[in-house]
Amino acid sequence: MANLVNAERISLAFGTRILLDEVSLGLDSGDVVGVVGRNGDGKTTLLEILVGEREPDSGQVVRNRSASIGHLGQVEDFAPAATVRDVVVEGRPDHVWAADAGKRAVVTHLLGHVDLARPVAELSGGERRRVSLAAVLLAGHELLVLDEPTNHLDVEAVAWLAGHLNTLQTAGTAMLVVSHDRWFLDAVCNRVWEVHDARVDAYDGGYAAYVLARAERVRQAAANEARRQNLLRKELAWLRRGPPARTSKPKFRIEAANVLIRDVPEPRDTLKLREFATSRLGKDVFDLHDVTYAVPSPSTVIPATSTVIPANAGISEPGRDARVLFDHLDWSIGPGMRIGIVGVNGSGKTTLLRLLAGEVAPQHGRVKRGRTLRIGHLTQDAATVDVPDESERVLESVQRLQRQVRLTTGRESSASSLLEDFGFSGQRLVTRIGELSGGERRRLQFLRLLLDEPNVLLLDEPTNDLDIDTLTVIEDYLDDWPGTLVVVSHDRWFLERTCDVQYALLGDGSCVLLPGGVEEYLDRRRGQPATPPSSRRTPGSPAAEQPLRSSAGDAARQRQARKDLARVESQLAKLGTRISELHSQMATHAADYERLVTLGAELDEVLARQNELEGQWLELAEEVGEE
Repeated sequence: MANLVNAERISLAFGTRILLDEVSLGLDSGDVVGVVGRNGDGKTTLLEILVGEREPDSGQVVRNRSASIGHLGQVEDFAPAATVRDVVVEGRPDHVWAADAGKRAVVTHLLGHVDLARPVAELSGGERRRVSLAAVLLAGHELLVLDEPTNHLDVEAVAWLAGHLNTLQTAGTAMLVVSHDRWFLDAVCNRVWEVHDARVDAYDGGYAAYVLARAERVRQAAANEARRQNLLRKELAWLRRGPPARTSKPKFRIEAANVLIRDVPEPRDTLKLREFATSRLGKDVFDLHDVTYAVPSPSTVIPATSTVIPANAGISEPGRDARVLFDHLDWSIGPGMRIGIVGVNGSGKTTLLRLLAGEVAPQHGRVKRGRTLRIGHLTQDAATVDVPDESERVLESVQRLQRQVRLTTGRESSASSLLEDFGFSGQRLVTRIGELSGGERRRLQFLRLLLDEPNVLLLDEPTNDLDIDTLTVIEDYLDDWPGTLVVVSHDRWFLERTCDVQYALLGDGSCVLLPGGVEEYLDRRRGQPATPPSSRRTPGSPAAEQPLRSSAGDAARQRQARKDLARVESQLAKLGTRISELHSQMATHAADYERLVTLGAELDEVLARQNELEGQWLELAEEVGEE
């Protein structure tokens, strides 16, 4: 296995802040490493050092001269007059590059709706990002360094990209990927680097394995801290009980105790954002009756200054010059529902949230809202922080809304405590809002929205610009939040983590329930429906009646199904016991790395078998239920 990049004791500081402190790491062919960490901890800087775009203050980086490195940065840099064809396929005509099936697949999935003859300067930000990604993937590099490759990709494109990178990894291509999309990291990575506190900790496996290993490290640290606290109590008890006649020993013991006390962190309760929605929702939240909404088709001329198409903008009923987003849609959303919305770009997801929020009106039908709604709408625009003056400090902007917040436990929490859990501490509390990064503005935007105590949350791409640690804080809050939640996101992990049910906008005016979640949506997009065809069904409508089966052979089939169901349940019970045993053994052998790897591999196999049996159980239970 060839070594591609090797960093030895590299350090880098910006002013007085040390970003990397004597970090050593390496990449071999076939490695696919996901890089995680909070915003500002140095993930992008680490990538720039490894590819040679930035030099460390000390240490060295050795690169294999025979290996080419492709780097997808966060900023696109194209020649002023370059076309999409120039950037992606080096100006080759279609009959040349399209002869390669691999290149054809990349262009089709990433640039299927982009004219290759268009100048890159005329593209939107999302289209430019896709062009950069396609160019890097088609260049044939031995090492791909990708910084946020899933930005501006819908859930379907993310799933395709994960499969494509897995194919490249099988062929020996190494990858270093920075991403906050946890499903994507889990799908493509075989190692994870966590950048934090000027260090880089390495973990084997994908994101799920990283979470497990990190939790084990935290458990070990907690055990060590418990032993240390016990020593502290013994020391202080000895001092209290010691005879006053002792001279040198008490002085030595007092100094030792002071050292222990100095390192003990201040007690701080972890923020648990629960029940911000204090207003009663009532029985009705949203009722959409026969809603139709259309926007002008791309051929329709729209004024250059118009960024949002208002309701009834020359379209009373959909016609030849209109693209229908919702076609006579009926939908009832009740209190406490947690709904995820997926769909390709342009299918109407953002428009749906704006219809619910009352920011636009349907061209036909009506949207009825409950009388007691307090709607919090998080838009995609991270720059939108509703403050009168961007020179205002972060803490001041929050305290102006509320200085104290009552949590579900009844405890009052200060604004500074809330800000700390959202990543604002120390000097960041007094930073001017105009000086915040995109990710910090997004965090502040979300926190200010929560402080308004809404009982309905409409979240449009809430994971944009947020690091994984912040996402876990938000998810922890949403776990116990009692209001109605509607989330539009391409982040599959976040959707499945926070929502109870998913719906899809298919682009044909319909909105359909996805009992199988995002996987069912991807099957539909691939033309392999996972449920009986119902493209025109609206949410809440009854499923098509199942055809009646003949009675011949039903009794025998039911008996066999019950036997198989009992067998599967028995196997699942045994697997559950084995999983518990493996977790206990991993905790016991936490210091034995080789043993831990072996146990982890066996656990992965057992979990995979458990998932397979659970699928069989669902099928058999459904068959038995038809009796």
